[in-house]
Amino acid sequence: MDYNPIIVPLDVPDRDAAMALVERLTASVGAFKIGKELFVNAGPAIVREVRATGADVFLDLKFHDIPNTVAGAVRAATRLDVQMLTIHSSGGRDMMSAAENAAQEESRNSEQSLPLVLGVTVLTSMDTGDINEVGVDGDVTAQVKRLAKLASTSGLRGLVCSPMEIELLRAEISREVKLVTPGIRPASSDIQDQKRVMTPAQAVQAGADWLVIGRPITLADDPVSAAKAIVDSL
Repeated sequence: MDYNPIIVPLDVPDRDAAMALVERLTASVGAFKIGKELFVNAGPAIVREVRATGADVFLDLKFHDIPNTVAGAVRAATRLDVQMLTIHSSGGRDMMSAAENAAQEESRNSEQSLPLVLGVTVLTSMDTGDINEVGVDGDVTAQVKRLAKLASTSGLRGLVCSPMEIELLRAEISREVKLVTPGIRPASSDIQDQKRVMTPAQAVQAGADWLVIGRPITLADDPVSAAKAIVDSL
């Protein structure tokens, strides 16, 4: 592996806390994920500030709306020069195609790098009982497979999925489709609110391209050592 696959979520409430983590961990991880709490509190400026350090940004806002609205949001994210962003695959084929087309077009027009638009299949906090409760028949694996195939045929070049479905998806879709996997926990860690988890080494061996690893690093006594230990485990 010739790159660092670890993405650290900046799951903190403000700019100062986020930049403190970025400054400590930039040399030890591959990218930083900016989610809803930080983005709502700090705005687009936090993306620009993280990018100014040279770090890659995964903008995890999980867009889900009518195709035109999502396309507009993707264009704006592309202009921010993010390297990855998320949309919900359950938004359907037209929405996903619009998102990918918007990223491609805005990248050409703005001369920014083309972000990897990632389709979110089923959140790792959900299991079969949870998806049945909201009206989806069948088990969670079948739903992940269904949405992953739809995303791939809609033109998306990446997916977010539980590590427990990596091997299944690798058998079903092109290897060119990148897989980003949350729910990653080192063997000694508490799984906390994640229901479908795997260790970093297991996930990479199964075929994951990127690993989202948060609290085992950010809440460690020494985040830098924790990140390096995970890289060494790969």
